[in-house]
This record gives sequence, structure tokens and C-alpha cells, in this order.
Amino acid sequence: MTTTNPATTTAAKISVREVTKTFPLKGEEFVALDRVSIDIADNEFVTVVGPSGCGKSTLMNVLAGLETPISGEALVDGRSVSGPGPERGVIFQQYALFPWLSVRRNVEFGLKINGVPRSERRERAEHFIEMVGLQQFADALPKMLSGGMKQRCAIARAYAVNPSILLMDEPFGALDALTRVKLQEQLLDTWSREKRTVMFITHDVDEAVFLANRVVVMAARPGRIHDVIDVDLPYPRTEDVRLSPEFGELRNRVWHAVYHQEPGIAAGATSH
Repeated sequence: MTTTNPATTTAAKISVREVTKTFPLKGEEFVALDRVSIDIADNEFVTVVGPSGCGKSTLMNVLAGLETPISGEALVDGRSVSGPGPERGVIFQQYALFPWLSVRRNVEFGLKINGVPRSERRERAEHFIEMVGLQQFADALPKMLSGGMKQRCAIARAYAVNPSILLMDEPFGALDALTRVKLQEQLLDTWSREKRTVMFITHDVDEAVFLANRVVVMAARPGRIHDVIDVDLPYPRTEDVRLSPEFGELRNRVWHAVYHQEPGIAAGATSH
């Protein structure tokens, strides 16, 4: 079965409207985002790729409610983002696990904060620990886990609180190539079973194409959307997909968009 672009047929889950964000830098204003607009549909998997300094993480932080734009707005389900919210789970490159808590207690943590009864949070934690394949390590402390296992624990913790949106900032960036590929496949398997709207930031063009319904290519200085590329490849994504001519063509298109940009030109400042 071939994918379609959900944003063409479904109301937007995430809307970014003419968002501009600046930061003071050496007495001047550095423009991290310049009038960025994008819609992401419910249950759509969108990756964001671009050169260093293009504003990828700033865009995610605006959607997470960790940064406030100087103009424009970000909306979730039609409501303006004014701060962090339980409907948005955030996963960073650094695992941010509590080192003194076991895998199970890390996964239960957000549920406990939200007042979920002990029996229910244990049941939900067990479900998501199994989902990411960490059943045998449920009682282990983070120091006993590999980097990939720590990130799987972080993904389980994010899913456990049942957010409708996952914002992921280079979650596999610090992992070795083999672990990274395995986690990409596992993340897509999890997404196919436990649908969420995902915005996934990466520097890796292959990763961006392999995961996404659409790839958003950003350009730097000032940060803006350069292009939006539909990924018309079938799910589930397998190694055969990764080795296909169609994947290669899309990878080359994204690579060219990222690394052969003309300064100051945005090919796709908005998307449908």
C-alpha cells in the first residue's frame, strides 16, 4: 500500500503560522526563524532536516511551549501554544532519565505526577515497556542500559502519558549506525500500532526519508522552510525499501535541497 499525504485530506493537528523567533547575539538580533509556516496532519510523521543553525530545534521548542515567538503563532488542535502541555511529549537526544529510578519507575513517572492510580500506571508502564522490548530490563537502572536501550526507555515514557503529539529532537543522533537503524525500524513499528502525530528532527538525510510521510527541508540564516517533499514510499519501511531506487531518488532530492541551497531563497515558505 502506498502512502498519501494526510495533510491534504485532514484538518491540521499542528499549525505554525508565520512564526519568527530571534535571540540576542553579540549585541544584535539573531533570526533563528523567519516567518515559518507549516501544517502537520493528525497521525502524520514529519521529519525536519537542514544544515546546522537552520532553526530546527528552535521550531520544536516553540511547538513544545519552551520558546515564545516574537511574531506569529503555533497552534495545536486550533489552540495557541502558550507553554508545555500533556498532549505534547518531547524526546531529546539526551535521554533525560532519572538515574536512581528503574526502567519501570522512569516510565511510570509522568503517570504518577498526573495522579494515575498505582495499579493503572503499572499496567500502562508494562504495556509500553513491552512495546519497546525492554521487558527483561524493567527493574534495571539506566546505568545498566546501552544508549539505544535508554532511548527506547525514553520513548516508552513519552508514550505512557498518552500524548497525541511526539516532538523528537535528534533522538538517535548519539547512537552508532547499526543501533540507529534498528531504532528507526522499531519507532516506525511503534508508530504504526500506537498512532501519534510526530515531528522528528534530524541531521541525517537517510533517516529523514526512511521515517517520514513528508520531509521538511529548512534553510539557515535566517531559518526558514526551503522545501517540503512528499515521501511516497510504502509502509512498513523495511531494508528493501531503503535499498530501492525510489528511496535513492528521494534521498538524492532531499540531499540536494539541504546542501545545495541558494542563500536567502525559500522554495516552500508554506505547505498545505
